[in-house]
Amino acid sequence: MGLLRRVCGAAVQTLSASGAGVAMMAGQGIRGVYAASDPSAERLEELQFTLGEGPCLDAYASRRPVLVPELTDSAMTRWPIYAPTAHDTGVRAVFAFPLQAGAARLGVLDVFRDHTGELKPEELRQALLLAEITVGALLDRHEQNGDRISPVDLDEAIEGRAELFQAQGMVMVQLGVSIEEAMVRMRAYAYADNRRLSEVAHDIVARRLFFDPDHT
Repeated sequence: MGLLRRVCGAAVQTLSASGAGVAMMAGQGIRGVYAASDPSAERLEELQFTLGEGPCLDAYASRRPVLVPELTDSAMTRWPIYAPTAHDTGVRAVFAFPLQAGAARLGVLDVFRDHTGELKPEELRQALLLAEITVGALLDRHEQNGDRISPVDLDEAIEGRAELFQAQGMVMVQLGVSIEEAMVRMRAYAYADNRRLSEVAHDIVARRLFFDPDHT
């Protein structure tokens, strides 16, 4: 994760950004923040997974960069909950770059700005280069300054998200709803309680939090 944090830091410096984050994703439900430039960027990343909407999710689904130079108007319509919340924290532009190698999709590199404006051609080139470096780090094929990077075990990272699946299944049973509806309920609870989805999942699995069908 050390290299990925440095990538986020480099994104902030080279792209005149206020924050950056790397999110790992592997299909429905297996998703989470892997590295961020600072706590604020980490919260912005986690918020997308809690709400189930945002440029990160769209970039991953479409396999194409999502470039939002101004987080107003159409962005508010596209992400009616995420965009206003991010705007209220000072974010004015978001640029999301999918991390992929061939058919494999690994996640997304997100860049946040506290001012509006498109990425200049050179900035866009730098952003794409940073995305490539991130993919290389995740696949343990990239070398920095001649030193081999410590292996990043994707399976192990994904396994860390198994708790989210387990919590989702428990809520499904508790409420008698579909697995998809269980995730919706968990996200709603996390948002209403101003908590991270991962924290809510942990409490569910630890049996500190139960979803009562008569009170949800």
